[in-house]
Amino acid sequence: MKNMDNKVILTQEGYKKLQEEREHLVNVDRVKNREDLVLARSQGDLSENADYDAARDEQARIEGRIKEIDDMLMHAEVIDEADMSSDVVRLGNIVTILDLSEENAEEESYKIVGTTETDPLNGKISNESPLAKAILDHAIGDVVTVAVASPYDVKITNIEIEG
Repeated sequence: MKNMDNKVILTQEGYKKLQEEREHLVNVDRVKNREDLVLARSQGDLSENADYDAARDEQARIEGRIKEIDDMLMHAEVIDEADMSSDVVRLGNIVTILDLSEENAEEESYKIVGTTETDPLNGKISNESPLAKAILDHAIGDVVTVAVASPYDVKITNIEIEG
């Protein structure tokens, strides 16, 4: 989640999403959980009250996530997308690549994000992933080798700035 100096690298979108998640946890989930705890306490004996135990577990999850988000936001290094360019691959860029190891490969696009924003199913890969490490600081037309158990080559076909 973090690198050596406790920095959490985030895009502006990722920073905003964390703020929104924290706000929802504090103003919606936490409030509902307090109501659930009050209701469970009103049912009597807490030692055998499954609703109370579930509400306490949910309270711990909510408070733990709020603390985790607070820590990430406190140590956040937000990528300044205004300073980005499409000359070479940087964090925050959307990069289109062609896998040269596949005969009928189709181009695929990925947004390079910090580790906390990783969502491969939606095309967001971590800057710490082997693919991102291989293409970072390279330009359109460059062919690079992705260092994995079975290394493969990819060609960078496009670099975009989201926005």
